[in-house]
Amino acid sequence: MKPLTNRLSAWLFVLPVAALLLASPAHAADIPTFSIGLDGADNPQDWFNGIKILAVLTVLALAPSILIMTTSFTRILVVFAFLRQAMGTQQTPPNQILVGLALFMTMFIMMPVWQKIDDTALTPYLNEQITQQVALERATAPLRDFMLKQTREDDLLLFLHAAKSEKPVNAEDTPLTVLIPSFVISELRTAFEIGFLIYIPFVVLDLVVASVLMSMGMMMLPPVMISLPLKLILFVLVDGWHLITASLLQSFAF
Repeated sequence: MKPLTNRLSAWLFVLPVAALLLASPAHAADIPTFSIGLDGADNPQDWFNGIKILAVLTVLALAPSILIMTTSFTRILVVFAFLRQAMGTQQTPPNQILVGLALFMTMFIMMPVWQKIDDTALTPYLNEQITQQVALERATAPLRDFMLKQTREDDLLLFLHAAKSEKPVNAEDTPLTVLIPSFVISELRTAFEIGFLIYIPFVVLDLVVASVLMSMGMMMLPPVMISLPLKLILFVLVDGWHLITASLLQSFAF
């Protein structure tokens, strides 16, 4: 499956390049181009606008990291990884499916936050009702509230002490440079707690299977050959995916 995917990806890359190389010179001029530059900038405002465009492009390049670090994506994906490892199914479900499911669950959980950002910051800014600075402040407020609800106070104090900053009077005044790493390690802690609870029934099943095989004198038979089908049927019978998803949604107080 992987060689086929690699070949398809290679063809998808080669075909457009070949089409461009084989294009006649008469049509080469019709190909649209896109460029960013500061040529002809005669005043500081033009330079400032160009730098702002570069800053926006930089933010877009860091968008995946921002998505991972400031949303529910981290907890969901780590829990799914623990679940797959506890079941012992190796690469089933594949990484693409787990990442895709985690991404859509993140969109579902974060939709109220993003909707509030759109209503209070993005739409007024596009309608030229507020300035860029006000829009940025309004956009970070809902995201800050979400992260504060999921962050432990001890983690916040850890980074506040490391930064040698005083504890803010209001939690809403916590700087993002302190809040984001605190939120991430809090998410990892919560994900590991859920992962531990997921591991318990599967470990018990492995112990039972190993004990039964040893008592029957079948010590040469790998216990995983018997426990893996039992894990799968147990997970299906208890509607495991429904339980895991419901637990994740409840963990965010959705």
